[in-house]
Amino acid sequence: MKTTALKDKDRQALNLIVENYLKIGKPVSSGLLSQKRELPDSPATLRNIMSKLEVMGFLHQPHTSAGRVPTDKGLRFYVNHLFETVLPDAGPTSPFGGEFGGAKDDLDALLARASKVLAEQSDNLGFVISPRVSSIQFRYLRFVKVGEDRVLVILLTTFNMVLTEVVRTDVYFSQSDLDGASEYINQNFRGKNLAVVREHLFREMPSYRRRYELIVNKLVDFLKSYFLREEKEGRIFLQGTARLLDKPELFDMERLKALFRNFEERAKLANLLSEFISLDRVKVLIGSESNVPDIEDCSLILSHYGTQSQVLGSLGIIGPKRIPYERIIPLVDSIAKQLSQTISHAT
Repeated sequence: MKTTALKDKDRQALNLIVENYLKIGKPVSSGLLSQKRELPDSPATLRNIMSKLEVMGFLHQPHTSAGRVPTDKGLRFYVNHLFETVLPDAGPTSPFGGEFGGAKDDLDALLARASKVLAEQSDNLGFVISPRVSSIQFRYLRFVKVGEDRVLVILLTTFNMVLTEVVRTDVYFSQSDLDGASEYINQNFRGKNLAVVREHLFREMPSYRRRYELIVNKLVDFLKSYFLREEKEGRIFLQGTARLLDKPELFDMERLKALFRNFEERAKLANLLSEFISLDRVKVLIGSESNVPDIEDCSLILSHYGTQSQVLGSLGIIGPKRIPYERIIPLVDSIAKQLSQTISHAT
């Protein structure tokens, strides 16, 4: 959207209309703007400006006698303007400290706590997308047999956090097999990730077969099935679903029910949201911009977290389009930065 298409007075009027709509949740009239004396123009001049903004797609008039409400395009204009003022200059920040207590060495516990903090401080739904285990660089890895068809993967990451995951497998392993595979990977791939291990084994399989044919074949089959499952099953931590249910006036209830059906399909939602991971500090997706089914009545405010060398995942807030962007955008930015600092300073 080219902001040059709007004159300064049009921009001011549009931003004020959106601000008032977000506060009162009702159509904003030219009379209301005039009463607030936020613009020096007469009601007649303001009506002309609002009519022009409606023709340009920034506003919508729900009823002939009503005022105007912002469209997704109007909200987008307002949010783009906010980015220039509400985000502080990037700089060092402190880890979460007391917010996480004993969770600092357990990545899953840390991410679960982060989603709860997001929900509590925003009064909306907070989410954190967990990184794929296969993408995380490790200092130490161990496989433990916990059932005939289940293997526990334990990773000590290069940022000194422990990550565990139980993986189902069709390949039979004895604990001796798993110990041998763990030892081989630790000796040869320390500081790498499982994706590198898999690619190396695929590439060098003929030479390995002569010495370790049985265990290498098993390990390759295990990693292949694990990666296929991982692509289908993203992991997401969600907190605060009840907070959305307490705001039925902000949603179409049928859409809200569909929204929570999708939340129950956490893996699907995680994969959808993972597509938006980027190096942007904060990204705001309004209504249909997200291309996520059934959340056209919502806005997503999200950012990424990780270490200096690697983006691990995304986190953010899902709420109504009438969310207080001025407060929520810097909140998501701050928590993303603090989570990244906490991970980077883990001991």
